[in-house]
Amino acid sequence: MAKFRKKPVVVEAFRLGLESMPDWFLDARTANAVTTHNEDGRWRGGPDYALIETLEGTHRANFGDYIIQGVKGELYPCKPDIFAATYEIALE
Repeated sequence: MAKFRKKPVVVEAFRLGLESMPDWFLDARTANAVTTHNEDGRWRGGPDYALIETLEGTHRANFGDYIIQGVKGELYPCKPDIFAATYEIALE
């Protein structure tokens, strides 16, 4: 069986609740493709979780998870350990 390597792709990402929400995330929230929530209704500098509409259905990103904007503008959550194993900082 043939083996394949993923092509290098540069994406944008941030950590939910730990970093400022970028414009592309705020735009998705305005378009109702993303909703942000707090467990007790209190805002403590960031949301506790976000629900993200994807082609595969609704995905939940928890506080501290990465939210990635893919090459076609799609958004998806990623756990920090998977993100660290998959991505590295891109030098521009």
